[in-house]
Amino acid sequence: MQGPRFDELFAFLTAAPLSSNDLGRLRDWLDSIRDPAECLALIEAAAAGRPCPHCACARLHRSGFASGLQRYRCLGCRRSFNALTGTPLARLRKRECWLPYIKCLLESRTVRDAALVTGVHRTTSFRWRHRFAPGAARHRPAALTGIIEADETYRLESQKGSRTLTRPPRQRGGAAQRRGINREHDCLLVARDRIGTTLDFHTGRGPVTAAQLRTCLQPVLPGDGLLISDGAAAYVRFALDAGIMHESINVRAGRRARGAIHIQNVNGWHSRFKNWLVRFKGVASRYLANYSGWQRLLDAQVLRTPAQWLCAAVR
Repeated sequence: MQGPRFDELFAFLTAAPLSSNDLGRLRDWLDSIRDPAECLALIEAAAAGRPCPHCACARLHRSGFASGLQRYRCLGCRRSFNALTGTPLARLRKRECWLPYIKCLLESRTVRDAALVTGVHRTTSFRWRHRFAPGAARHRPAALTGIIEADETYRLESQKGSRTLTRPPRQRGGAAQRRGINREHDCLLVARDRIGTTLDFHTGRGPVTAAQLRTCLQPVLPGDGLLISDGAAAYVRFALDAGIMHESINVRAGRRARGAIHIQNVNGWHSRFKNWLVRFKGVASRYLANYSGWQRLLDAQVLRTPAQWLCAAVR
């Protein structure tokens, strides 16, 4: 029995009264329909003109196909490669599911929810999260401009998912053994200018130091910029050593702003990041940088479509 033609089906859908729930289901179904060649074409286009990932030689020639991707052979080191070699997406399978999965990343779905939507195993979903998110997070601004706010946020160290712990286990996250910021906390440094350009840095455990600020901030700060921070001594020392203009806000004394001198933009980013993390029920310390990069991309809205995200991860 022959089914209805597309024109008849389209006319029926056009005439049928569809609720918002029906429209959502139809939109999700359409988004799940992907031509397997679409993903391969995007990968090839993103890697066009790329030199050899082994020796950076630009002299190469075509050397057949493998798994749908063009292979190349370098005339310098004689090694072969494809568009994914040397990228976080190398050796991943089921490429027909990549674009629907990236859509789940754009929607901040959990591991199990994304696995259910794309039809992959939950362990595959977890592995893809920590390949696609840091791969696209390499798309970072080169520098900040004008007035730059910098502040750090701290999260209690977590060994979630580890087979062996280096400390006694905590109950439901638990609390630090000592008061204040110490080596039990992971430090996430965030710098943000007044036009919304944001950079994140995972500096390790404990309070941020002037040496860490020099490593992270000095390459991205303009010479004529103004750095605004809280009253931590590390920022004062860093600004003096780097020779940049610096203003501080004594937040502990209850002073939040002096006119345009404040760090409310970067603190707002911290708040959005912490609220966004709640859905994941805890984040291991070794993956904290992946999640901050993921949230930075979502907050900046520079990669709005799965195709843009995939191209950023391949480049």
